[in-house]
Amino acid sequence: MARRDVRCRLSAKNNVAALQTCRTHPAIKRHEAMICCAAPIRTFGGERSDASIGINACTPFRVWMMKLFHVENWLYWLLVFLPASAYLELTHSSPVAVFVTSCLAIVPLAGLMGKATEHLAEKMGAGIGGLLNATFGNAAELIIAALALHKGLHGVVKASITGSIIGNILLVLGLSVLAGGLKFSQQRFNRTAAGLGSTLLALSVVALLIPALFHWTAEDKLRSGTITMAQEIMLERGLSLEISVVLFLVYLLSLVFSLKTHKDLFMGEASAHHALENPQQGWSLRRSASVLFLSTAGVAVVSEFLVGAVEATAHALGLTQVFVGVIVVAVIGNAAEHSSAVLMAMKNKMDLAINIAVGSSIQIALFVAPVLVFLSYAFGNPMDLRFTPFEVLAVAMAAGIVNLVAQDGESHWMEGVLLLAVYLVTGIAFYFIPA
Repeated sequence: MARRDVRCRLSAKNNVAALQTCRTHPAIKRHEAMICCAAPIRTFGGERSDASIGINACTPFRVWMMKLFHVENWLYWLLVFLPASAYLELTHSSPVAVFVTSCLAIVPLAGLMGKATEHLAEKMGAGIGGLLNATFGNAAELIIAALALHKGLHGVVKASITGSIIGNILLVLGLSVLAGGLKFSQQRFNRTAAGLGSTLLALSVVALLIPALFHWTAEDKLRSGTITMAQEIMLERGLSLEISVVLFLVYLLSLVFSLKTHKDLFMGEASAHHALENPQQGWSLRRSASVLFLSTAGVAVVSEFLVGAVEATAHALGLTQVFVGVIVVAVIGNAAEHSSAVLMAMKNKMDLAINIAVGSSIQIALFVAPVLVFLSYAFGNPMDLRFTPFEVLAVAMAAGIVNLVAQDGESHWMEGVLLLAVYLVTGIAFYFIPA
């Protein structure tokens, strides 16, 4: 057995030998040695040194601490709000406190759902992986909206749909482009894949615009006495249901396009190389399924707390339900995707960052919105797809901006600033919209 005081020596001339020495030490696992031996520490004299790391600093506890405070694990610290939200709900505390803690608890749970889904997709292949991503990629938003729908909060549900679409396009993509642009002067991505995303978003705009135009036409007929109010409601619900079927079918076909017939357009060069070099990485099938099940159950429970406190919180803070749905609920539900897209952009993987941001918006518009319409019929309280003119305009504006960004296949940090500026202006406008 190797001595405990063996030293992991890392030098520019002999990196391979240093790593091999670290890996053979009984106190260090193979994958931990890479982290420990490559990490610079301070010597007894106070200087930073990469040349020699004592084994006392290279213990499993040090490795565990480095993992715990790693930038990619910051979301999981928010899990402390899971029992806090449950306690506040059971003790009938302030609705504002319940709402805030529930929002913070959903963020890490959504992150765990996304990570488990990715690992399951790796193990089960592209076809089933695509179905899992469609089902669980926006599961947090879907669960929140479904519970709000069950309580009859149609305004919050529609606002969360709008907010998720514009939030992913403007906020997530804006942060990704800005973060990546600050690290790399210019980043490139596949124009064909980005162009398809902007085209699907244009379809979403049409799907939101048609019911609004139909409503204005039906209102004229109602005033002239041609139809009754009950007939107008039935017509609008029937139109929305049929549009939902079309959107759902288009989404299924887009999965076939992106996962089977033209999947090379959506992988990105960096992802393809990573897949070839690391074919066995990832969680086991049992671990992935267990984490997905538990995190989904956690989101369902906490979402019940959140939805129950929405109305009281909005009233206490002087916010409209539209603002809460468009900004607050949408941002919380997409928090995991925010961090994933930004991290990918900072690794110069703009194809993946754009796929996360734009792809999530497409899922909301073509998958989540139709499913919510179908669920509303199951709940016995049908919901239509008639959005306010301002919501339609906001989605149309966001889709147009994505099309402009995707035209040249390149991005820089200033484009990120512009996307974020548009999101802030839109958010301010939603804040001042009267109830």
